Amino acid sequence: MNNEGRKTTPVTAAQSAQHSGMMFEEPLIFEMDQPGRSGVDLPDVPNVPLRIGTLAPREHIGLPNLSEPEMVRHYTRLSQKNFGIDSTFYPLGSCTMKHNPRLNEKMARLPGFSDVHPLQPQSTVQGAIGVMKELSHWLLTLTGMKAITLAPAAGAHGEFCGMAAIKTALKVRGEDRKIVLVPESAHGTNPATAAALGFTVVSIPANGRGRVDRDALIAKLDNNVAAIMLTNPNTCGLFENEIIEIADAVHKAGAYFYGDGANYNALVGRVRPADLGIDAMHINLHKTFSTPHGGGGPGSGPVVFSERLAAYVPLPYVKIEQDILSLVEHADDAAQSFGRLKAFHGQMGMFVRALTYILSHGADGLYQVASDAVLNANYILASLKDVMSTPFEGPCMHEALFDDRFLKDTGVTTLDIAKALLDRGYHPMTMYFPLVVHGAFLIEPTETESKATLDGFIATLRELAIAAKDPANKELFINAPHTTPRRRLDETRAARQPILRWKE
Repeated sequence: MNNEGRKTTPVTAAQSAQHSGMMFEEPLIFEMDQPGRSGVDLPDVPNVPLRIGTLAPREHIGLPNLSEPEMVRHYTRLSQKNFGIDSTFYPLGSCTMKHNPRLNEKMARLPGFSDVHPLQPQSTVQGAIGVMKELSHWLLTLTGMKAITLAPAAGAHGEFCGMAAIKTALKVRGEDRKIVLVPESAHGTNPATAAALGFTVVSIPANGRGRVDRDALIAKLDNNVAAIMLTNPNTCGLFENEIIEIADAVHKAGAYFYGDGANYNALVGRVRPADLGIDAMHINLHKTFSTPHGGGGPGSGPVVFSERLAAYVPLPYVKIEQDILSLVEHADDAAQSFGRLKAFHGQMGMFVRALTYILSHGADGLYQVASDAVLNANYILASLKDVMSTPFEGPCMHEALFDDRFLKDTGVTTLDIAKALLDRGYHPMTMYFPLVVHGAFLIEPTETESKATLDGFIATLRELAIAAKDPANKELFINAPHTTPRRRLDETRAARQPILRWKE
């Protein structure tokens, strides 16, 4: 886009009037374009045209014309609108938004790791392959599994990998099973993954205790069931205490057990998934081993396999021959593998960060991670259940779940409470999920939060829960948030009809 096709929108008096303290109202950076401004001085290079026709290089490729201070201030202001784990407590349930230690970042930036290229000869990257081998060893030891692939790019990709291995194993057995059983409290990626692989998804209800209804599940098992996909702890933050009986029944029916490892943070170092009867499980490195989470960055979702599925691990994987590390790249070396899952070998930066986290904690530290995550969640549950309502009796695992019964007849909703939290400096918890609980509040504190931090959050949520019951406080909730750069949005309309330019 050149300047002729770009609408220039200087900051207007109407916008400036909406500045509030350090919260600035300004156009998009492309709308701030002013022809003739430049933050760099490009030299004349002999025989290299810096202009195409009448357009300067910046104009030709569509970059805005801004001075350096204008550009720096714009992006600094945007950064001040960010809200993340480095800003304050981030209680987003079902996502494990834990702190990313800076030690991890320092290791990942070492030249031998940050500069490595996947097309280098393997003889020149023995250190990087060694990191993959060491990480694989720890993940296999912690889970009790027999084989692993580090290739998957994220948790959902890991699900696809594990279920593709199951589909391959059934094909080798000469079976064409079509059904995958998925509990109704599962992560949405579970049924999506099964459907993407051509399976038919059958939902399994929860019982009154918030766990999978074992009898309903067993009643669905027959010779057309390929697998069950189950999360433990589940999305209600509860441990599936009948999981071994469920696994035995699944295996007796000739099916496989896929374990969604999204909530492994509650079990790491304490329970080995293999001992629960799981055949394949993805591990979200960002949820359990502290690699960066969200923002569109590189994810990583290694998958571990039991002995039943070890022969079907996708390529590539690490092997050792005469003390030389190599990556198995070809199907001839693994005849039963379903082949490559993606280009290259996975996310090296994430492997370095995860291994750094593991080694800095050690076995005893990882045991403590799960202990503290569960302790923190139960502290929140115990501290709030007298003013908020809980759908299930007893303690939770890594996340505390509340429903909206305490708001009955108040006119205040789950969404209103969440928006009011923003006015008090807290990111909201997960709302309206899991779907099996009406008006759900799902809070996951993680092990990285101190008691002082939790006490502040608990006090704030108690205040809101009590205030919601007094009609005189209704305006505090209905119009919240009042102090954020943007007020309450019509979120459905915003997603479907976004307004991307300033309007007078």
